[in-house]
Amino acid sequence: MVAAVTVAGAAGLAAMAARFSDELAGAAALAERADALRARAGGLADDDARAYAAVLAAYRRQGEGHSDGRRNAIRQALSHATDVPLALVACAREVGQVAMTLAAEGNPNLRGDAVTAVLLADAAARSATYLVRCNVRLGDLDDGRLDQAETWSDELAAAVRAVQA
Repeated sequence: MVAAVTVAGAAGLAAMAARFSDELAGAAALAERADALRARAGGLADDDARAYAAVLAAYRRQGEGHSDGRRNAIRQALSHATDVPLALVACAREVGQVAMTLAAEGNPNLRGDAVTAVLLADAAARSATYLVRCNVRLGDLDDGRLDQAETWSDELAAAVRAVQA
């Protein structure tokens, strides 16, 4: 998933900005958090590939036509596939929070990098939210995950507006 790779890149920028923000109390902890988020985003890219493969396999089930068994398999695969971009929205939101702190309080020479990390995290969160929306609609999964993704994405979008002000 390109969105996951984008979040990982944003986390990498945030980690770099934190490492060069010696004057900021807690900079080392921010760098560690960004590194952990980068690893998490990388894992979500792998999870997404597996989840998408399961959706394709469910759609390709042979000999069942439009039976309830095939529909249930598709719905279950789509439900699992929804969890991955939802987790990515959460990860992007956290990366954005770290990067916002660095943009406001970190090394002023790296503010551009921190703001870029916020912007990348926002773009990835919006993309992942759209994927949640697609899976929820395809699977008729009205269980609150889309609302959660939209809330987190909206929070990050508000941070973007603030950082650009």
